[in-house]
Amino acid sequence: MKSNNNTEKLYKAILSLKNENECKKFLRDLLTEAEIKEFTNRWKVAQMLDEKVQYDVIAKETGMSSTTIARISKWLNNGMGGYKLMLKRLKNNSNKNHHHTPLAAV
Repeated sequence: MKSNNNTEKLYKAILSLKNENECKKFLRDLLTEAEIKEFTNRWKVAQMLDEKVQYDVIAKETGMSSTTIARISKWLNNGMGGYKLMLKRLKNNSNKNHHHTPLAAV
């Protein structure tokens, strides 16, 4: 995807978010609830594909079509590497937090 100046500004805005709450506020202002749900489902599909879950199970759980699941699979395996980067990073962070950080009181 070719970036232009406005796209670069959006990337910088996202990178400047400091925590989950800021991210939630920014994305809710930027996107509709339906768009957030769509992005959430795409991310869920990518995670499930990474876990080798079958397409029919993914479709049933997320409501996404097999065509959309196949498209996400294509990007997961042959895209720019963004899905794999984040899946790996979140797994690494989860492992670090799981083994070294005490659970916070709820």
